[in-house]
Formats: sequence, structure tokens, C-alpha cells
Amino acid sequence: LHDALPICCPVTNVTRLREVIDKSGMSIVAISRKIGITREGFYKKLNGETEFKASEIITLSKILGLSKLDRDKIFLPNEVN
Repeated sequence: LHDALPICCPVTNVTRLREVIDKSGMSIVAISRKIGITREGFYKKLNGETEFKASEIITLSKILGLSKLDRDKIFLPNEVN
């Protein structure tokens, strides 16, 4: 039980998300525009300062071509074995 993350902490697997973004060849600016947020807002999410909204996760999944399993591994890593 001591190893469990507090509920308050972001759960996004940022390392995996960055890998997928790098492989996509798209810039952070292009991706942030497509999901409707500023570049700074996107970096805050990547740095764990703010969390991704469900609508942003859905759009990112489409933009990056993520399967449901990959999406869940990135955005719900504590729920996926």
C-alpha cells in the first residue's frame, strides 16, 4: 500500500507519450493546435503541472493513431498491467 500513488498526482506516462510524439514526426505546436490548447499549456501537461482532459486524450489518440490499449498505457498506466 505504501507504493501506491496519491490520487492527487498526475498518472500520465509522459515518457511513453513523448516517445509516441517523437515517432509521429509532428511538432508540439502542431499537436497543441490540433487539440485546441496553447504550446505552453501542452508543455504544462507534459511536465505534469496539469492533467489532460478526456476530450484532449481522445483527440491526441486520434492524431497519434493510438490503439485503446496504447492510450490506456499512456493515460491510465496504473490501471493497465
